[in-house]
Amino acid sequence: MSKKNSVAARTALARSAAGLALWCITAAVAQETAPGSIPDSIKPPATERLILTAHASGAQIYVCQAATSGEPQWTLKAPDAQLRDRKGSLIIRHYAGPTWKHQDGSEVTGKAVARAESPDPGSIPWLLVTATGHAGHGVLTQVTSVQRVHTQGGKAPPATGCDASKLGSEVRSPYSADYYFYAPAK
Repeated sequence: MSKKNSVAARTALARSAAGLALWCITAAVAQETAPGSIPDSIKPPATERLILTAHASGAQIYVCQAATSGEPQWTLKAPDAQLRDRKGSLIIRHYAGPTWKHQDGSEVTGKAVARAESPDPGSIPWLLVTATGHAGHGVLTQVTSVQRVHTQGGKAPPATGCDASKLGSEVRSPYSADYYFYAPAK
């Protein structure tokens, strides 16, 4: 490898490492400061404690289908996201249910019980989800509540993009968020 290519490779590697470090710092700061900035309407019961935080990136999947009125509209089908810890390691996959499956094999499914509009009007709402089921053995089997906060993006496309000719079509709307997992306080 020439000296010029070697320098270019080291520069690219340094930029990649700096980008990952910045993402990790940003996610860690958001995760460390978030519980105090969460609206009361989506706070978990006082009898629960925070056991895990993760930063998600992925997509909200919408399908064009007929509403009860018969008019076509975008309807949320499922999330599809990867959640990473503060070091940037993949720890959880988030998909339909909503379900979160941890690398240790444990999973939790839930139902949204409260929402708050995101401070960013172009983003999906913040949520409080109550656990409705568990599987496997590990960290998520003790989870009783999940919060989705600090959302960026994820909203359905404009309604004009869903008409009778597009019924059944799907679109992926990129999003990111922080997820907080709670379990009963001991």
